[in-house]
Amino acid sequence: MIIGVPKEIKNNENRVGLTPAGAAEFRKAGHTVYVQSTAGEGSGFSDAEYEQAGAQMLPTIEEVYAQAEMIVKVKEPIAVEYPLIKEGQLLFTYFHFASSEELTHAMIERKATCLAYETVERTDRSLPLLVPMSEVAGRMAPQEGAKYLEKPLKGRGILLGGVPGVRPAHVLILGGGVVGTNAAKVAAGFGAQVTIMDISLNRLRELDDIMPKNVVTEYSNEYNIRTAIKSADLIIGAVLIPGAKAPHLITRDMLKDMKPGTVLVDVAVDQGGCIETCKPTTHENPTFIIDDVVHYCVANMPGAVPYTSTLALTNATLPYALKLANLGWREACLRDDALRLGLNVVNGEVVYKGVADAWNLPMTNVAKVLQPAHV
Repeated sequence: MIIGVPKEIKNNENRVGLTPAGAAEFRKAGHTVYVQSTAGEGSGFSDAEYEQAGAQMLPTIEEVYAQAEMIVKVKEPIAVEYPLIKEGQLLFTYFHFASSEELTHAMIERKATCLAYETVERTDRSLPLLVPMSEVAGRMAPQEGAKYLEKPLKGRGILLGGVPGVRPAHVLILGGGVVGTNAAKVAAGFGAQVTIMDISLNRLRELDDIMPKNVVTEYSNEYNIRTAIKSADLIIGAVLIPGAKAPHLITRDMLKDMKPGTVLVDVAVDQGGCIETCKPTTHENPTFIIDDVVHYCVANMPGAVPYTSTLALTNATLPYALKLANLGWREACLRDDALRLGLNVVNGEVVYKGVADAWNLPMTNVAKVLQPAHV
């Protein structure tokens, strides 16, 4: 198979979809790899390293899309890339279709095969290609929150961990999954007083067993959230419903109950956000203020630490990408239940329920598009 790795062009996105080590693995398996020149520089990988690994460099993104049968990326294509996508071309990347109607219709129109990292799901409900970036984003959330709590950045002027004789910040984390757990570990390590909320009592029991004493658990419902936000200094949204929009756990009217300078970090913003007033921002302009509450809503948080993020992501994606290349996407998805759940849009048809529901679109059974005669 011919693999193409374009340079990411989303604002301040420095990750790359494939490392030189990954390129070498594709070459070892007999595949051809085209990488756009300078695609890896933001993550610390030079063109020479890719060439040494057996990849061929192409100067433009147009040439990469034109040559490739499978595109391996990090972030969803943006508008200038839509015309480059060929009918039947396999795109293996994060899509988050439920947060972008424009992207969904564009991929339907291009009749591409869109296999989304974020909905590849194992039988135990784990999301192996989302977990690495959730770990990174979760660990970054308290770090960014601590920064924006500083007064020059319009926060409350609170040190996350406090000092002897001065209470630490109260960090409220909505969601006890991978993001929430990693956020709690880092916030607790800073010395903050941390509350994690979740709707799963089993998960709260697990967290109660493994977390240090400055982390407490609480059942998530509207009453408890409305009570907790009054004392919170930093609120981290860490809610995920695979392939679907996140629910709004914090609504517009709740901001009036927060202290001026409270910081909101919505890690779920790339799935629509679990805080109603959060809209996607970039690393270039990461925050905005509503009702004296600081909103940090960067949709690609791991892009700020691209070396770590690229290695973590490609460690997880490469085995699946190799399976797709070795078997072809249909056979790979027939053999691998997790990969099959990654299919979102195929040849102009939506095959993932969360995407169809988000935009009120008809849904085709995935079994139908997996038949070789379905073209």
